[in-house]
Amino acid sequence: MSDSLPLLLRAARGESVERPPVWMMRQAGRYMKVYRDLRERHPSFRERSENPDLSYEISMQPFEAFQPDGVILFSDILTPLPGMGIDFDIVESKGPLINDPIRSLAQVEALQPLNPTESMPFVGDVLGRLRESVGNQAAVLGFVGAPWTLAAYVVEGKSSKNYAVIKAMAFQEPELLHRLLSHFAESIASYLRYQIDSGAQVVQMFDSWAGQLSPADYDTFAAPYQRRVVELVKQTHPDTPFILYISGSAGVIERMAQTGVDIISLDWTVDMAEACARLPQHIGVQGNVDPGLLFGTPEAIRDRIDDTVRKARGRRHILNLGHGILPGTPEANGHAFFEAGKSVMDRVGAAA
Repeated sequence: MSDSLPLLLRAARGESVERPPVWMMRQAGRYMKVYRDLRERHPSFRERSENPDLSYEISMQPFEAFQPDGVILFSDILTPLPGMGIDFDIVESKGPLINDPIRSLAQVEALQPLNPTESMPFVGDVLGRLRESVGNQAAVLGFVGAPWTLAAYVVEGKSSKNYAVIKAMAFQEPELLHRLLSHFAESIASYLRYQIDSGAQVVQMFDSWAGQLSPADYDTFAAPYQRRVVELVKQTHPDTPFILYISGSAGVIERMAQTGVDIISLDWTVDMAEACARLPQHIGVQGNVDPGLLFGTPEAIRDRIDDTVRKARGRRHILNLGHGILPGTPEANGHAFFEAGKSVMDRVGAAA
């Protein structure tokens, strides 16, 4: 019976599979002409991600074009914020903007507990439709932002190069920041449970900005809240594979493995073999092809995929990029990535 389940789900659970499953972070997006055409008709990102018909259509675009082994909800890590009382917008080419950045205890105390069924019914709608559409041809992935990264956005008020505002809060008013992080951990766990109940078979948490922390500060402000989210989700959904991704994570890989997640998604700045050597055998790996390589030739893409798969041999492995696919990537090279990933075992041979 297990063989009829999606390849990515079986691999994420640690079952023996015929090849590493393959999908790409940000696989629905600006590199695809069909997405850019839709964006011209619907220029508001929040409309595209919060209108269930549009989110479903965009989520399915890469599946229809490339047949990846995973179909991920088209959404944003900030989508749950309004349900907690934090308004935001996403401006094309500028990124997220928080209209009223959180800087005080009164603002933190005014935050509402997240009730995803009430504030984000469109997410459950889309996940359910995706499951129905792809059946066992692909696993449906849900995702969230981790507490530290959400806090970085809402405290800074926008993307940042040096994170001076949230780091000032961390080092001057740590208790205030801990209260905010704790609120996010509880809310994000509720959101993940809702996604799984709605149809997500595998979930990924993005702590995109945790790579900006020193290891000591990661241990204080990121890891405990990652761990709290994982614990809460595993209490009710112990069998749902949980992936953790951090950009710039080479210095904290061992720490990531201690958060209770099943799979570490590696960025491209660490060698796959070295990362596997640093991780306990029971921890799976995802990644970690440089997205910049997709500006190269199909041969270069294929060779790097082969190298990555060889180095991850003997390990639970999901083939992916080490970051989201970049805008401007030739669509044909996205296709080449998937084709090379699906045929990789023809070149590297069966696992020893």
